Amino acid sequence: MAGTFSQIYIQVVFAVRGRNNLLQKPWRDDVFKYIAGIIKSKGQKPIIVNGVSDHVHLFIGLKPAMALSDLVRDVKNNTSNFINDHKFIQGKFSWQEGFGSVSYSHSQIDQVYQYILNQEEHHSKKTFKNHISPSGLFLRI
Repeated sequence: MAGTFSQIYIQVVFAVRGRNNLLQKPWRDDVFKYIAGIIKSKGQKPIIVNGVSDHVHLFIGLKPAMALSDLVRDVKNNTSNFINDHKFIQGKFSWQEGFGSVSYSHSQIDQVYQYILNQEEHHSKKTFKNHISPSGLFLRI
């Protein structure tokens, strides 16, 4: 799309199936780097990828040529295969269906980046499950 300008900044959050604590520290960063590589290979900008043992946050500069749902589908499919191929866990790894997403303005990039960077500290005080309403929707990401 020559001549197209956009500033679309999206935070995406998705969980391990059953919100199980399967993303373990010894290999979690490898998964996050892999996710960033998938996002780049799709022509999008990974600003930061981070998370804790039961969920992941992606902060993406999204170009309008790609649907967010397609990008998240590809990230989840490829990382499930990556985790299973490397046998990081016993049994089969998979992500929970769906995802949450929130858009931000350019002026909020640093604030969102810091929030995602500090997920370990944030979730030492408040669990991911505390962010979910009874209907399964994200209350505050």
